[in-house]
Parts: sequence; structure tokens; C-alpha cells
Amino acid sequence: MRRSFQHPLTLLLQTITILCLFPSALASSKTLLIPSTSFNSTTTFNTYWSLNYPWGTDHNGAARMSPSQVSISPSADGTSSTLTLTAHRVTGQKPATHGGKQIPIKYLSGAIHAKQHFTITSSSSSGAGAVSGYDFSAEFRAPVAKGTWPAFWLTAVNGWPPEIDMAEWKGSGKISFNTFNTSSQVMTRDVVYGPNGSEKEWHRVVCEIRRDGRNGGKDVEVRFWMDGQLVVTQWGKGIINLQMEGSSGSPGPEVDTLYQVRNLEVWSYGD
Repeated sequence: MRRSFQHPLTLLLQTITILCLFPSALASSKTLLIPSTSFNSTTTFNTYWSLNYPWGTDHNGAARMSPSQVSISPSADGTSSTLTLTAHRVTGQKPATHGGKQIPIKYLSGAIHAKQHFTITSSSSSGAGAVSGYDFSAEFRAPVAKGTWPAFWLTAVNGWPPEIDMAEWKGSGKISFNTFNTSSQVMTRDVVYGPNGSEKEWHRVVCEIRRDGRNGGKDVEVRFWMDGQLVVTQWGKGIINLQMEGSSGSPGPEVDTLYQVRNLEVWSYGD
């Protein structure tokens, strides 16, 4: 059974999304919510992004988020500024607590989340200004070694699920695209991210989220693209972060690990 995502969503970037690929197939109006220039300066960054997770510094891995591990590098022409999240080995940190269990903290790393909330309105409640979809897009240079766990994902503003993993890497050399309708109702697709050394290359990911009219407009369709190819279509706020170990295995790297994002955009589409 497909579930509707009618909650406000938070965009989380764990070490970051939106481009129009098929204008003829999209709704009649569109609005740019996060421009590709949001990493150009501290001023523009602070307009669109906040540091850490929406709930704080810790989550479900061995890294604690810290503003010191987040940096932006404007390009000379101002067109391709880069966000860099760096995971650095540390000792002496108090453990994190997640799901009633303590997790040793072995790294300081970086996370940012969008200040904008994203809500898709069901067709039964559509009216002036109703939003029927979003496009999230960005280019990523992501680590794929064991113990590295970068992600670009959406989660509910209040509670969990829903969750949409627009891009997730879990130390296997693959990239994952996932949709959580409930904790047990999950759609996943893993594909090869690239050959050895692929973490040095830039790959473009696009996530198209649309209201699906096949169930009275109550469901959401999610399409995942990588490097211009449609990978999978699934149904169902944004965060970018670089977590470590956890689902990506252990031990993690001893040296600094970088996760980089550029040309990130978010568009909304109305009826």
C-alpha cells in the first residue's frame, strides 16, 4: 500500500537539490526555493541553511556534527561554489544516545539542513498556491570507503517516517535511493556508484517528487535520476550530512574524509 506524504518535510544534508528536466510534463507554475548560489557566501548560506541536524548534533552513527567541520568555497566566477563536510577522527567525546543505546563518538563531522519546509498538498485540498511537487538536484563528490556514510535526505518535520533518501552512500561502493512510508514499508534501490576512485568524480543526482493522481492525489511519486539516467520510481525536508560507521560498517577511516556538494537547487511546482 502506498502512503501519502502530507507532512512538512525537512531537508537534511549530511556532507547536500532541484532542476527542471521536462518542462512540458510539469505543473504550470514554478518557484525557485533554494538557488544554486546558496553556497556562494556566508550571507547567502545563512539565508537558506542552518548548521547541524534540525534536532542537534548526534544521530545514529559514530560522528558528532560540529560547525567547525562545515565549509564553503566560492568559485572565482561565483557559479559553482562548493559545500565541504569533513569528518575528522577524535577521542575523548562523550557517547551519543540513539534508540536507547549508547554509540561511541569517534569523529567530528558536518551537517546542514534547509530552513525551508517542503509540503505537498493533496489534490482534495488544493487551492490557490497549492504545491504539487518539488525538484531537488545537486552534484556530489561522495566517499564510498567502508565506515563512511554521507547522505542527502528528506525527513518529517515532526516524527518519523516519512523519509526520502535522495542519495545515500553506505561504504559499499554503491549509491542508495530509498523511500520510507513506515518503518517496515520501505522501497530501496542500490546501484553501482562508480569504479574505484569514483569518490574523486562529480555525479549529478536529481529527485523529482510529485503528487500522484492515481489515488485521489493522496500519494506521492518519487523519481530518482543519476547522471541524466532514470534509476527508479518509488512512492511514498532536506538534510545533508556526513555520518560515519553505523550502517556503513566499521572501522572507519583514520584520515580525514570529505563529502562535497555543489550546484544544489530546489524548485517547487504549483497547480
